[in-house]
Amino acid sequence: MPYKQESKLPHERNFRTQFLAGLTGYLTTVYIVVVNGSILSETGISLESGMIATILASFVGTLLMGLFAKLPLILIPGMGINALFAYSIVEGTGLTFQEGLAAVLLAALIFLITAFTKLGLLLKEAVPGSLKHGITAGLGLFLILIGLEKSGLVVNGDNSVVAIGDFTSPPVIVSLLTLFLAIFLFVKNIPANFLITIICGTILAYFFGVIDTSEGSAVALNEQQLLFIPSFSAIGELSFWLAVFPLAMVLIFENMGLINGQLDMLDREESYSKAYQATAFSTLTCAFFGTSPTVSSAENAAVIASGGKTGKAAITASLLFLGTLFIIPWITMIPDTAISPILILVGMIMAQNIRQIPLDNLAEAMPALLIIVMIPFTYSIADGMAFGFIAYPIVKLAQGKQKELSVALLIISFLFLLDFIMKVIGI
Repeated sequence: MPYKQESKLPHERNFRTQFLAGLTGYLTTVYIVVVNGSILSETGISLESGMIATILASFVGTLLMGLFAKLPLILIPGMGINALFAYSIVEGTGLTFQEGLAAVLLAALIFLITAFTKLGLLLKEAVPGSLKHGITAGLGLFLILIGLEKSGLVVNGDNSVVAIGDFTSPPVIVSLLTLFLAIFLFVKNIPANFLITIICGTILAYFFGVIDTSEGSAVALNEQQLLFIPSFSAIGELSFWLAVFPLAMVLIFENMGLINGQLDMLDREESYSKAYQATAFSTLTCAFFGTSPTVSSAENAAVIASGGKTGKAAITASLLFLGTLFIIPWITMIPDTAISPILILVGMIMAQNIRQIPLDNLAEAMPALLIIVMIPFTYSIADGMAFGFIAYPIVKLAQGKQKELSVALLIISFLFLLDFIMKVIGI
């Protein structure tokens, strides 16, 4: 029997495994292109510009993670953070899109500083875990509300804040069917379930006459769509800085949690600093691409489960993201009825963080519950956070536990309180 040389086979197998892991990661995260693009379009930019910004930010961030940190982690604009940017920072404070990008840039710089100094550890220890989990759960409820509105399942009520939508309307019917499909695929743990949901939801919308395929057209790229210049014209206003701080805090805490958990799955805890730094650099580029900041994707669990262990998986996914630019004309035809169920489902996943709040200790839980309730009810993530951060020191003072309050937390709480006072007196 002839001798067969097999010395290259382990290398070839490894390359194939990393390529397939990167492909899996891309398929499970590419939904963000249309979902994030849709949210960014609420700020006044075109859907195409939002999708291009999402693609470029995901490409650069993931490539940076693969080359610099040599980890199989994909970076994409974070769900919840994009809602904070679009609905609270731009629409809520009245900032222009470019001024909002300036807030992103400064928040990214703060994030970057924490990646190279002890400030990150200081902030991590300053803010109680109950408030961090409250922010995540509140963001989840906010995404659910946005998804319900986009789908038409709830509308502005005549005698109430919200009312049930018209269930005889084709868009609402399609949204409901797509939502049930999304839940089924997610519970069954079907690979790329979000992507499959969007594709099936778009097909359903076509058959129900909700979309018009004749609208698809080629997109001509220009420098305005590829690069944005942040505007610092509002830097002297307190509202601008009160947009920067919540964004910076969400960025820092969410990435700390995501990166720690994913490196634990990889058994690569020693790579935390490089992963954190790569993520911080990635957020910095987002201000110039024209999108909300990137985070280490929760779907990285699928990459790791597929055998992703090295930067090759991330590099593969980043190149696939870049290739998505060529299918934008078809992506623009995806309707809100196919996107809104994803927002609802992601919101449900985030809302599960309420389990991490010590509900048996109402004094500790009350400020977090205020955040969870007030974010969707005020339709402002920053204002919702303010209620919790102001309430927390009050509760601790009432308990006589003022020693548990750090200086950093008191400063953050005071800034939120100052914002409320200035709104009352009309400054």
